[in-house]
Amino acid sequence: MKPVLLSETKSASVFAAILVFCIFFTSIDAYDALDPNGNITIKWDVIQWTADGYVAVVTIYNFQKYRHIELPGWKLGWTWAKKEVIWEARGAQATEQGDCSRFKGNIPHSCLKTPTIVDLLPGTPYNQQSANCCKGGVISSWVQDPANSASSFQLSVGQAGTTNKTVKVPVNFTLLAPGPGYTCGPAKIVKPTRFLSPDKRRTTQARMTMNVTCTYSQFLAQKTPNCCVSLSSFYNQSIVSCPTCSCGCRSLAQPGNCVESPSPHIASALSRSDTSNQTLLQCTNHMCPIRVHWHVKLNYKQYWRVKITITNFNYARNYTHWNLVVQHPNFNNLTQIFSFNYEPLTPYGSINDTAMLWGVQFYNDMLMQNGPSGNAQSELLFMKDKTSFSFEQGWAFPRRVYFNGDNCVMPPPDAYPFLPNESASAAMCTPRLIAALLVSLVSLFLHHWLV
Repeated sequence: MKPVLLSETKSASVFAAILVFCIFFTSIDAYDALDPNGNITIKWDVIQWTADGYVAVVTIYNFQKYRHIELPGWKLGWTWAKKEVIWEARGAQATEQGDCSRFKGNIPHSCLKTPTIVDLLPGTPYNQQSANCCKGGVISSWVQDPANSASSFQLSVGQAGTTNKTVKVPVNFTLLAPGPGYTCGPAKIVKPTRFLSPDKRRTTQARMTMNVTCTYSQFLAQKTPNCCVSLSSFYNQSIVSCPTCSCGCRSLAQPGNCVESPSPHIASALSRSDTSNQTLLQCTNHMCPIRVHWHVKLNYKQYWRVKITITNFNYARNYTHWNLVVQHPNFNNLTQIFSFNYEPLTPYGSINDTAMLWGVQFYNDMLMQNGPSGNAQSELLFMKDKTSFSFEQGWAFPRRVYFNGDNCVMPPPDAYPFLPNESASAAMCTPRLIAALLVSLVSLFLHHWLV
């Protein structure tokens, strides 16, 4: 028997520890404290048996409160458990047909072992549609637009078995929405879905139903953030900018990674650059596509007012149906909001300290690309809570900010704008000034005592 070296044992232990840490870190990152139950659920309903398989309705439900799927839309993939093929697809299509040379008569829609399905575009002919399809893969968030928070398509699957016992569930589900970030669990057979007829007088049910749950991780979606927060106030002239290199740094080796503004060469830069990833940024110190500015504007006797400005620094992309999530303890006393929609989120039960904001339809629900129209603004009026309200120690600034579901980089707390009396008190409490005051006080006392 070959002896095991101590160094090999240590190396194996270190590797195992690193692996466990990575798995733990990824799972923690996938948990969203502001939407702890948010997920995307894929429901696979077998509604009819066929000669060599079945017809299934596949529905993608977005149960996330504020995270939605933007253009170019979702891509759903899986691996067949046997030698299944897709005879026909309605409301969606496979991106590749694969090798179907073994079929002599009818040719399947896709023969791939691992097919990838995408939604059809708006305007698809009616005979190719199914219910709740053909939106280009765009799915709204649950709170912002619940009527459009799902997408469906229909598949006719062959060589799959024709009973509940012979059908095998697909495995290794993947969801790109539109890029990486989602991790899907295994398909589980659940209680069959029940369907209500249009006249609501008859109920039918699926022959078989499978559920797949997918959760989101910003760490898996992208290595760097895509938004940052800057702060200012009426009681301090300084403006706290986004932290430097919040979303990346300006590359001296690649000077074309951003465009100076104003510049007459922006149009030519857009035509020359590869904008397939929809990114051409204005050169900034933070290099974020999105900046959220929180300005403490006014102070009244019983109220205080905040102005929020969202600025798009991306020349190559509009943000359609954007949303903002802000956490602040005074949202329980929000009195009025202007030009934004508002919905309170209560991730901690009765504690109302989180707000979801988004644009008004046909007014500012689209955040235009960088330029004069590349921003959205609103003002919020809060009623003061005498037990907690304060302008001291950064209390008036948000605790956390999300844009389109991704956490934004906040400035460090010690950089927040401070009250003038705080700075004066801090200046008066220096050791040198205290020593000088003590010397003066002692001298005055001795002078008075000697005289």
